[in-house]
Amino acid sequence: MKKITHKCLAFLGLILGYGHLIAQVTNTGLMDMTPGEKIGNLRIGAYIDAYYGYDFGSPEDGNIPYFASMNRHNEATINLAFVDVRYQSERIRGRFVPGFGTFINANNQSEPGSLKNILEGSVGFRPFAKKDIWIDFGVLGSPYTNESAVSRDHLMYTRSFAPEYVPYYLAGGKVTLPLSGKLTAYLYLLNGWQQIQDQNEGKSLGTQLEFRPNGKNLFNWNTYIGDERSELNPDNRIRYFTDIYWIYNDGKKWSFTSSAYIGLQETVQNRPTSEGIWWQGNFIARYTFTELLSVSGRVEYFWDPSRIQIVPVTPAEKFRTFSSGLALNVSPATNLMFRFEGRYFLSQDAVFFDAQQNPTDSKLWMISNVTFSF
Repeated sequence: MKKITHKCLAFLGLILGYGHLIAQVTNTGLMDMTPGEKIGNLRIGAYIDAYYGYDFGSPEDGNIPYFASMNRHNEATINLAFVDVRYQSERIRGRFVPGFGTFINANNQSEPGSLKNILEGSVGFRPFAKKDIWIDFGVLGSPYTNESAVSRDHLMYTRSFAPEYVPYYLAGGKVTLPLSGKLTAYLYLLNGWQQIQDQNEGKSLGTQLEFRPNGKNLFNWNTYIGDERSELNPDNRIRYFTDIYWIYNDGKKWSFTSSAYIGLQETVQNRPTSEGIWWQGNFIARYTFTELLSVSGRVEYFWDPSRIQIVPVTPAEKFRTFSSGLALNVSPATNLMFRFEGRYFLSQDAVFFDAQQNPTDSKLWMISNVTFSF
């Protein structure tokens, strides 16, 4: 890859990623998008992710438990389809991304009315002509964990447990503060943990620190603190959360990413700290044989014995589960990709059902998809 100046890199980042610098490594924790078609200050793109999945536990309601992404069993359908409309000038920018599909049905179901169909919708301005500081308001992409809802941008097709149990979207304000050519900080004032319609009178705070030491590595550290009481969870109080992830791409053969996080949920009962904690860790790798063909693998573990984030669908009292998977990726064109993935789950508790609907500690999930974007 030819060396380009920092100014050129920043300009490309403004066009493609609202100020995120893009080299060999992009921040796949955020919902990025291909350039699309440019019309003046507008860029218009689109994305379609169609899939067929088979859960060998044969869920009776057709929903694969514990996942919002690609969560339909034995059914050819759309995981996520959207149109991405972006406006970018020197001092003003805007983005509107309406979304549809089984992911939207599962992930956004708590939002009222047409708010269910907003993936992102924001307007931003740069208050100082000579400083690359941006302030954005609206429904924003979430910085938490190394995976977004856009499967095309990730090494595996299916989502890890990690992003399924943090916000995929946020509502509020964001300030972008470039600290140096390699370090950028982001500050968030939010309605709450994945909430467009606020669930209480309090507001939440989030931070993001993105470090790019070179064109091959990206390190990201996030925090969150906010009051999580709601009509559904009236006993919840302050939630504390932090995650860190690493993304590596040598631009040739190897790509890696790894994420770890830990959260603490306080309640009105003031239960001991150890009972309010959940955490996870994952590692994903991809080896590229040719521009057409690559193979990926994942290992992960999710620990939530107090059922803060995951309530088992079986009578099991705890959720402590390991997962591994392999995927074959076929990309005949830059905007077209086929994926074939197998995923195996093994739990310390009987948190799955087998085909006879008996509780079991393991499960196999096979899935394939096609992704198109422009």
